[in-house]
Amino acid sequence: MLSDYYLYLKALHLLAMIGWMAGLLYLPRLFIYHLEFEVGSKPYETFCIMERRLLKIIMLPTILLTFLFGVLLAFATHAWLLPWFHMKLMFVLFLAALHGYFSKIAKNFSQGKLPSLSKKSLCFLNELPFLLAILIVFLAVLKPF
Repeated sequence: MLSDYYLYLKALHLLAMIGWMAGLLYLPRLFIYHLEFEVGSKPYETFCIMERRLLKIIMLPTILLTFLFGVLLAFATHAWLLPWFHMKLMFVLFLAALHGYFSKIAKNFSQGKLPSLSKKSLCFLNELPFLLAILIVFLAVLKPF
């Protein structure tokens, strides 16, 4: 039944993933710029609003849709049984954990608490989602093992 909708599920999964990745790549960049302003200043508060809206309006719906369509695709293709899928899922769960960590940083900023991470560490966190996405896409496309 689900296999009849495979291409639609795949397209929806990819679109949701693109939206989620956009947020995962943009949010740490906002954190880097956010560090330049004094707690309580107008620009500081503006960044808090931008981060909260990015998380609630873009990232939360797209992570949920990415997982929903991903699970439906896994059932449609019986991917649960394949080793490449287990690795892909591990990297996706790591991305989800990173999403949670970014949410925590944004919440701390909104409470006036600056992250203990350096600008250099935030720059690395800015690149990490893309590196994970590379692994995920290659696993999904090549289906090794």
